[in-house]
Amino acid sequence: MAVSDYGTPDGLFTGYFEIELNGSRQRHGRYQTPLYRKPPELASGFHATRAEIEDGALAGRGLELLWVDDPVDAFFLQIQGSGRVRLKNGKSVRVGYDGQNGQPYVAVGRLLIERGLIPRDKVTMASIRAWMKQNPEAGAALRRENRSYIFFREIAGDGPIGAEGAVLTPERSLAIDRAFIGLGIPIWVEANERFVAAENLRRLLISQDTGGAIKGPVRGDVFWGTGEAAGSRAGGMNASGRYYLLLPRSVAGRLAPGKLRPPSAD
Repeated sequence: MAVSDYGTPDGLFTGYFEIELNGSRQRHGRYQTPLYRKPPELASGFHATRAEIEDGALAGRGLELLWVDDPVDAFFLQIQGSGRVRLKNGKSVRVGYDGQNGQPYVAVGRLLIERGLIPRDKVTMASIRAWMKQNPEAGAALRRENRSYIFFREIAGDGPIGAEGAVLTPERSLAIDRAFIGLGIPIWVEANERFVAAENLRRLLISQDTGGAIKGPVRGDVFWGTGEAAGSRAGGMNASGRYYLLLPRSVAGRLAPGKLRPPSAD
């Protein structure tokens, strides 16, 4: 079944990956940026902004899960939602999404475009990261304009784990907006890259995840895997396309042509 947004079948498709960082279980030396656990009061209305958290709203409460050596990498870990932190002893700790502070997500790439700092057709994850590295003070201020903040938990075993509770499969797992698409649905995606010379997408994926920036009926984020190669592919993905839900006939027949109802709570 084809999906459209009030008659418009085309939407945006981007990519994400499991980022790798360097970190420690204790704060020392270059490890000065914390990854926080979910605060207990989150469910009852913890709404401190990113800036307030960075200024110490959670400090001293024992909520620090790990300390990493790069605030830029920590920021992109929050955007990706999962990652692996390499420790000095050679071991790695896998961390995954465990909540959000209730503040709106602001795309820093859009701000860079609006301010003429990076041309629209050059905005990728890599170019944003490079700009932040070259402009550390301005980059830190820019990150604080995204009021959203992500909390993490340690994940044992295989990962990363998507919103469906299943381990994500590189190049086959898709993050969607759960206000329109349910989890666990096979989806055929056809998308063409808009700016970067890369392979266009024609493949079957499964809706297994979601994300703060994934909004709208025709919107998808493809999981590309772990490490630099996956990061390069994910960071450069900016495609326009459409998708088709592969549903049983009995289910498809209950949906109006070209429209989706929000999935039920169960």
